[in-house]
Amino acid sequence: MTPTIQTPDHFLDITSDVCPITFVKTKLLMERMRSGEIAEVHLPPGEPLENVPRSVCEEGHIVLSLEPDTGTDIYILLIQKT
Repeated sequence: MTPTIQTPDHFLDITSDVCPITFVKTKLLMERMRSGEIAEVHLPPGEPLENVPRSVCEEGHIVLSLEPDTGTDIYILLIQKT
């Protein structure tokens, strides 16, 4: 059985930002969210792609998926707030 991913409750595009502001913006979003809500975050390759998912996990939240956006160099990160 394949788990179903809910429609995200929040959206954040940090593709034009650089570290560390990428995680700062993500963390601020997570602080505004309620437990169980899902955020869709669009990331550029490089440092943000490596650092944001790791930092989100270190904060105790759940990375539901991290997939490349077809035809672009953008990645889509789905996070559930714990």
